[in-house]
Amino acid sequence: MEQQTKTGAGKVYLVGAGPGDPGLITLRGKYLLERAEVVVYDYLANRRLLRYVSPSAEMVYVGKRGGVEHSHTQDEINAMLVEFAGRGKTVVRLKGGDPFIFGRGGEELEVLAAHGIAFEVVPGVTSATAAATYAGIPITHRGYTASVAFITGHEDPNKSTSNIDWSKIATGIGTIVVYMGIKNLPHIVRNLIDHGRSADTPVAVVRWASTPEQQSVVGTLATIVDDVRESGIKPPALIVIGEVVKLRESIDWFEKRPLFGRRIIVTRTREQASELVAGLEEAGASCFECSTINIEPVDDYRILDEALERINEYHWILFTSINAVRHFFKRLYAKGMDARDLKGPDIATVGRSTAELLLEYGINADLIPPVFTGEGLAQSLLDLGVEGRNILLPRAQTGREILPETLRGAGAQVTVAPIYRNVPPQGRKEELRAELERGKVDLVTFTSSSTVKNFLAMVAAENQQELERLLSGVKIAAIGPITAKTVTDAGLKVDIQPEIYTIPEMIRAIIEGLRSD
Repeated sequence: MEQQTKTGAGKVYLVGAGPGDPGLITLRGKYLLERAEVVVYDYLANRRLLRYVSPSAEMVYVGKRGGVEHSHTQDEINAMLVEFAGRGKTVVRLKGGDPFIFGRGGEELEVLAAHGIAFEVVPGVTSATAAATYAGIPITHRGYTASVAFITGHEDPNKSTSNIDWSKIATGIGTIVVYMGIKNLPHIVRNLIDHGRSADTPVAVVRWASTPEQQSVVGTLATIVDDVRESGIKPPALIVIGEVVKLRESIDWFEKRPLFGRRIIVTRTREQASELVAGLEEAGASCFECSTINIEPVDDYRILDEALERINEYHWILFTSINAVRHFFKRLYAKGMDARDLKGPDIATVGRSTAELLLEYGINADLIPPVFTGEGLAQSLLDLGVEGRNILLPRAQTGREILPETLRGAGAQVTVAPIYRNVPPQGRKEELRAELERGKVDLVTFTSSSTVKNFLAMVAAENQQELERLLSGVKIAAIGPITAKTVTDAGLKVDIQPEIYTIPEMIRAIIEGLRSD
């Protein structure tokens, strides 16, 4: 839906954020977030969607949480949209679910239209269909019902009479989905039963649908009030009423994923965490991304620059990390060179993931060791013979010396060229401590020794006893033996370690390790 008015003025895009899973936003919605100058977002819009927003954009939280929190009134939000657009800004109003289904989108657009402000509406996946789908409940089914009604359990308190005709809704509709109905659940149940709906009608209540925090309770009209009270379910939640709820027994899929309900701290760099987080969340986990490393370029590239000037004198170039590949090629390009200049030396990587990234730069690794460690790479090179060979090792400013020392001991000439450095991030220390203090964490992942050391620095435990208290009941996953040794050197236990030291294998090991818990 689109409306055009003044040219040259600002414009407001009313975008449905979907029910919670950030992957359910539309492509149009993502496109607009990337181009927004101002984003006005609410409580039900997943904040991970804000990653699409330009750092230069202004972001305004107008959290509206049913009956609990109102950081801005609806009138204030309306005025805010008018003001931003009036200043010529491109504004995205990001709303949970769909803006036109109990989202007050119509009210906001009426105000914009009255002020002559251009707007566009982008629909979102509404919470009703998401709650039913992610709870394994088809809201329509040929064998059960051909009708569905969406109703609100929280009507405008200023209205003198209700718009809901319970006498027709109770028995005239197959599936009933109630928004914002938790507080008034006893009233809703009583109205349905009093107007003819069987007390044995199945009911499901779904909280935080489509997210790893999803919680579902199933009962009947006769029992659901007590069931919800005992389970502790609070808003935001949807209520699904009807015979279709019975199908959940056979087609519940979301909550049966192997890591569903597990809380995992991921400590990789922000740039590298995506593969690990995506794999864990695909298996149902809830991930707390806490980067323990910031990767920064070194101040002085002199050693690498000199090596690049005589690159054909080298017999081998060794890459021991993804970061080394990225920063090496960034510097290579900055000097006006490219992959064609690397035709002389053979190239080795420490493991498969590093080799796969190298291939994206047009280079096929000549050697990948069977054991993905510095020791494994050293042994593979020793097997080939390195005496008298010139070897270039671009790496972190501070790194393990086992690889260059082993090769030098066998007669190789090794040039260690620092090209990046690992810097502990300054933020999120308090968030990390709070996450551990809550006692809800099941697992912490470590993918390098640096992630372990920086994690411990961020936790800032006063002594070993406090560290063990914070990590009580928390399993630890390490990607390989070197990382694992750093964990055990800190007096902690490694519970999960893959046999092959890659992210996909680590994910598989975590699934197996937590499944058997």
